Amino acid sequence: MGCPDKAVIKQGAGSALIRTPELAREVIRAAKEGAPNIPVSVKTRIGFNKIETEEWISQIVAEKPDCLIVHGRTKKEMSEVDAHWDEIAKAAEIAREAGIVVVGNGDVKSLEEGIEKAEHFGLDGIMVGRGIFGKPWFFDREQKEITLKKRLEIMLEHTELFEKEMEGVKGFHVMKKHYKAYVSGFSGAKELRVKLMEAEDFNEIKRITEEYLRENF
Repeated sequence: MGCPDKAVIKQGAGSALIRTPELAREVIRAAKEGAPNIPVSVKTRIGFNKIETEEWISQIVAEKPDCLIVHGRTKKEMSEVDAHWDEIAKAAEIAREAGIVVVGNGDVKSLEEGIEKAEHFGLDGIMVGRGIFGKPWFFDREQKEITLKKRLEIMLEHTELFEKEMEGVKGFHVMKKHYKAYVSGFSGAKELRVKLMEAEDFNEIKRITEEYLRENF
């Protein structure tokens, strides 16, 4: 109930449900009735065009889903402002009174930061979105630092697995959104990234990356 995609909103779904709370409640009830033995969770934002945490979250909580995941932005804000963690905390307080598990979402850039936010804002957990891009080791508590060489080697492994597992399911262009995250913050990153974005398969990505590694390490 938080998706901001225009096509989704046009059909009254995603974050559009924030504007139709009665329909949103009906959807939750239907999900619970249709899947009585499966926990039902709701992921949403703190408002549509404006922050309306208390009013909106109270509507969801009234239907007692098993878990509430709160993205700390309105639909209008998209991801263009910092997440409002104070509003996530308000949502958590409302949901906790009903015995609902609450998860916070927005701008978490490391495992340590996620744990800290969960404790500070009284949450049961954290959901990570963009923070994991280019860092598939995100949840490894032992992995504190990673070298550039290792990062690029992991990128190659990621690409190979994508091509192997997603062939015929997703186009290779989907993988390219990860290169901006993997290849940034170091000398020559822009030039390398441009080459990677022009590649069409794993073999090309491997050739380009190994060439960069030979020249720089």
